[in-house]
Amino acid sequence: MRKTPEGWPRITPGVFYADAHAAIDWLGRAFGFETRLKVEGAAGEVVHSELVFGDGLITVISACKPSHKSPRAMSGANTQYLMVYVDDVDAHCARARAAGAVISQEPETKNYGDDWGTDRGYGAEDLEGHHWWFTQRLSSPAK
Repeated sequence: MRKTPEGWPRITPGVFYADAHAAIDWLGRAFGFETRLKVEGAAGEVVHSELVFGDGLITVISACKPSHKSPRAMSGANTQYLMVYVDDVDAHCARARAAGAVISQEPETKNYGDDWGTDRGYGAEDLEGHHWWFTQRLSSPAK
């Protein structure tokens, strides 16, 4: 495989929001994302943005085409979730809760066996119903 462009991981999810401007601000406050770039179209919609979390990257885009919808626009239907590794899952959960995230699963520690190890994680929904999973590695797999 060829090297990716500078600053881009191999896979980058794009997430649609009815109010992308509010989502970008909220994702920073609640989940700790930093805005690297935000490009607006002529009507003020977000046509491209880059939000980073450590070495991870997502794009947030305004849902301005009929085929682009957030879960809220589809009665809460959701076909995906985004998973992010954090350093302190309990502190991260408290920050997300304080910013208004719906915590769909409280922090829990799970041992996934010798092939994976032990993680602690929690589930959250953002302001438009996208599902997120935040996890912290507690122990690596036995070798």
